[in-house]
This record gives sequence, C-alpha cells and structure tokens, in this order.
Amino acid sequence: MKEQIADAINVLGDFCGKRDVESLTEHCLSNKYAIRQADVMVLFGGSIICGGDVLAHAIKNKIARKFVIVGGAGHTTENLRRRVHQEYPAIMTDGLPEAEIFNLYLDTVYGLRADYLEKESTNCGNNITYLLDLLRQNDVAFRNIILCQDATMQRRMDAGLRKYVPDGVTIINYAVYKAEVIVWEGQFAYSSDIHGMWDIERYVSLLMGEIPRLADNTDGYGPNGKGFIAHVDIPERINAAFEELKKIYGGKIREANPLYASKGF
Repeated sequence: MKEQIADAINVLGDFCGKRDVESLTEHCLSNKYAIRQADVMVLFGGSIICGGDVLAHAIKNKIARKFVIVGGAGHTTENLRRRVHQEYPAIMTDGLPEAEIFNLYLDTVYGLRADYLEKESTNCGNNITYLLDLLRQNDVAFRNIILCQDATMQRRMDAGLRKYVPDGVTIINYAVYKAEVIVWEGQFAYSSDIHGMWDIERYVSLLMGEIPRLADNTDGYGPNGKGFIAHVDIPERINAAFEELKKIYGGKIREANPLYASKGF
C-alpha cells in the first residue's frame, strides 16, 4: 500500500515539476532551442533553498543575459526565512521578501547577485504580472525566458506566463529539483538529499493543492474557471493519482490563503 502511495506522489511530482531540458547548460539549450544563452532567467521565491544553488550555477555559466529573482511575501516565505537563517546565521531574514533573501544567499554563499529583484508579489499570479512589469520598466526585451520555481508550482507558473506572453516567446521550464519519494524501513523518504527540501507531508500538500488549481473547469484557475492561467491538459493518470492520494491526504490539500491574494488572483 505504501509503495502505491509513493508512486502516486511521484506521478504528481513529475507532472507538476516540469522540466523542458535535462540540465541548464549551453549544450542542452543549443540542442533543443538552437540558442547558446537565454535572454532572461527567473527564479521565483516560492522555491526552497536549492533554487538559489540552481541560479548560482546558471549565473556562473552565463546561461542567460539577465537574471531576475521574483518574490515578496507569500505562503512559503516564512519557511524560506527560517531555513536560510538556520543554515546561514549571518543572513538575517526577518521581515525580508523572498527576492532579497535569495539575493543575500547568492552573495553570501557564492559571491553573486541577480540583475533585478521584484519584491512586491505575493502569489503565482502577480509573480508573473509584476515580473513582466519589471522587465518592461527596465527595457528588457526577450524572445525566450527560463522559469525556475519550486517543483510543486512549476507547471502553474508556466501556465501563468503563457496567459500573458505572445506565442512567439519560448518558455523554458526548469523546476529547481526533482524529488523521488520511496518507502524506506516502512516510512516515506526521499531517495536523495535536496537542499532545503519540504518535509514529505508538506510536499504532498503542495502537490495536491496544484491539481484543482490547474484544472480548466468552473472551480479551477484555467480559462473556464477563474481565468488566472492558460489552459493545462491534465492526463487521466494524473487525476487518478490525485484521487488515490485524496483517500489518505484529502484533508491536507493546500487551500489558497486570502492574506496573499491580489486583485484578479
């Protein structure tokens, strides 16, 4: 039974944690998109700490021309503040927006900084709209853009941007981690260490919260519902995995927190 549950978690994790390239390298970008460097790369503050490591690697390897960190304060912010300060006590995170925390992390650990910070957004919807405002204000044009978000929210971030950019813009998704849940000595565990990873119950809650949001029906965020995101196709195996997990975790589906809502989202 536990193996079946782990399999269902991994089905949702693979679906939500969209990656369009195997790794963020010039080789992968060139092979798939015929570009050596993206115009813009964005890290969203909803990510766990390893998002900062992914961004640092990308900056060092000049994967994009411009690097942006997006994030004010939302439902994941307090976890980020706590985890970063615990691991790096010199980084004082109290009251800071996600973008500043990640930029301080980059500076402290890698001696690097992003080109732009967006520090006011509070949810996946205005993460996107405020990002686009920031790029316009700074005359940053782009024909392609790399999106890096926590794996639980990556597919929704892609759908959010697709709602606003023209078809000619290439969106390159790279979820900041790929997690595999296994059964180890009778308990759920991750198959490998991931820097700053959620405990498994929180991870499952975040994943399960995504499926109703991604749905294009009257209750979902798609065009036939709230209209926050572009249409997402949800295969039957994803719905089946979600229904399987609801039997066990139905009460743990993450609901939207009105504290972080904004007009239209």
